[in-house]
Amino acid sequence: MAVIDAHAHIYPDKIAPKAVEAVGDFYNVDMFGDGTADGLLVAKDRAPITHFIVHSVATTAHAVTAINDFIAKQCQAHPEFIGFAAMQQDFEDPAAELQRAVELGLRGVKLHPDTQKVNMDDPRLMEVYAICEQLGLPVVIHTGDYRYDYSHPRRLVNILRTFPDLVVDAAHFGCWSRYEVGYDILHEVAMNDRVFLDESSSQFFLGQRRTVELTRMWGTDRIMFGSDFPMWDPAEEYRTLTTAGFTEDELENILWHNAERFAGVKVE
Repeated sequence: MAVIDAHAHIYPDKIAPKAVEAVGDFYNVDMFGDGTADGLLVAKDRAPITHFIVHSVATTAHAVTAINDFIAKQCQAHPEFIGFAAMQQDFEDPAAELQRAVELGLRGVKLHPDTQKVNMDDPRLMEVYAICEQLGLPVVIHTGDYRYDYSHPRRLVNILRTFPDLVVDAAHFGCWSRYEVGYDILHEVAMNDRVFLDESSSQFFLGQRRTVELTRMWGTDRIMFGSDFPMWDPAEEYRTLTTAGFTEDELENILWHNAERFAGVKVE
């Protein structure tokens, strides 16, 4: 069985220490990893994780193309990686860059409204979603944070209703740090085959029993395993999930098939 970590961040070696420190400061947590591609691949030696959906966040417009070049290069070097492009709300020509991302072999787009300081349903991002829908690019959207309104799940409702064919990962159970709020707001509009959720950065806070309960509330045909590396240890996140009490069929979906469907890939 393949195992896909559907939510991992990597950075160029030169800037990885600074990037990891910034993320740790943003969330006030002690980070697990060094944020490098090699650091992520070490997890394969400690758990049966076979593939990773990798991305990075562009906090400025001028960083977009460099990030996309970096992610594409890492995917070429490491067949275990499934790369997602960066985009930022002030980028001058998102259509051209996302078309270039497709040509580079990238499979989707990652957005983080809180660190990018933009409402998830800002008109500039609504243009990006329209392009992604047209190109068939799935979007990972950081969703929810009790400290901010940028990524509130009610904004995702607007996006999903506006773009009926857009494939979305409402990351962190649809509302990081307020997980039940995500379910209450999103579940009516999200119960279809184009809306997925990953459980990254959630198990530590929820515990195993509540992770199982919330996953089954959403449906084990839409929840994806994710580590949020370098914040958490992918191997430990895998062990915590696989000992939580899911059935073998449920785990096969959570660890493998759901991420394949979300990213539009087939892995062995």
